[in-house]
Amino acid sequence: MHELAMPLLIGLVALALAFDFLNGLHDAANSIATVVSTRLLSPVMAVAFAALGNFAAYWLVGLHVAETIGKGIIDPNTVTPAVVFGALVGAMFWNVLTWIKGIPSSSSHALIGGLLGAGIAHGGTEAVGGPKTIETFLAIFLSPTLGMVIAMALVLLTSWIFRAVHPRKAENVFKGMHLFSSAAYSISHGGNDAQKTMGIITVLLYSTGHLGGEFHVPEWVVLSCYGAIALGTLSGGWKIIKTMGTKITKLNHHTGFCASTAGSIIVFGASSLGIPISTTHAITGSVIGTGVARRASAVRWGVAANVVAAWFITIPMSGLVGAAFYLLTRLF
Repeated sequence: MHELAMPLLIGLVALALAFDFLNGLHDAANSIATVVSTRLLSPVMAVAFAALGNFAAYWLVGLHVAETIGKGIIDPNTVTPAVVFGALVGAMFWNVLTWIKGIPSSSSHALIGGLLGAGIAHGGTEAVGGPKTIETFLAIFLSPTLGMVIAMALVLLTSWIFRAVHPRKAENVFKGMHLFSSAAYSISHGGNDAQKTMGIITVLLYSTGHLGGEFHVPEWVVLSCYGAIALGTLSGGWKIIKTMGTKITKLNHHTGFCASTAGSIIVFGASSLGIPISTTHAITGSVIGTGVARRASAVRWGVAANVVAAWFITIPMSGLVGAAFYLLTRLF
């Protein structure tokens, strides 16, 4: 158990909620880029719609991901307040940098990278968790790939089902389906991403003796994290929306529905398994899949390559910053 003055504990919890807010701001594009780019909803209506979906996850999604972050990535017995501080600063640094550049990188992997960097700087590689860490790294590669495959299959399947339907009538049907699938993706996004901050706050409380009993996520932590990510989503993230909705490939209501549905399947599936998946990776792979289903040239591969490059460097870069800020705390 690590002693920590109450003002510092409150400050770290506030920093974690600030990261959750930034996560919503940074990843708002994930759940609304398709409905904005297809003009199904206005930008203001879209962010309100997404924020509502993010908070609705409170009633619809379990807490498996929060438990993974809290005790599956780094051994909770080795976590200190300084480790939590380093992890949060490392993640926030990378989120702000990629947000400024309009790059849809992963807030999830920024947090995991920061946690790993600060945790290893404190306790060495022995502090790293077991199977869940491996599953999380596998998901870096599997989530966009599976999203792309499922989205391609959905485009081909729905094109065949609606082959005899007049294009205008089919597009009207897909409008409603697109809105529903976007709502589902917003819920899945909130249910996976907000829980990462829940895990961080919970392991902080556990390591400082403020949790009491077995490792569990307090109700006030759940509510505050869902509220923070919903408020962040309300604040937008317009640069990333432009990249997701227009620069990778052109979307319509049909392909927007397929992309959102594929992303929802991936994220809900990962959440049920307790894997802190990257919602950014899932939806980006799905958007690429809708373009490939039409023709490979429909995808702007140069933009996609820049996005993929950001994926690969997110964990090591946020890890380095997390380790640096952890070591900085040692000076005091």
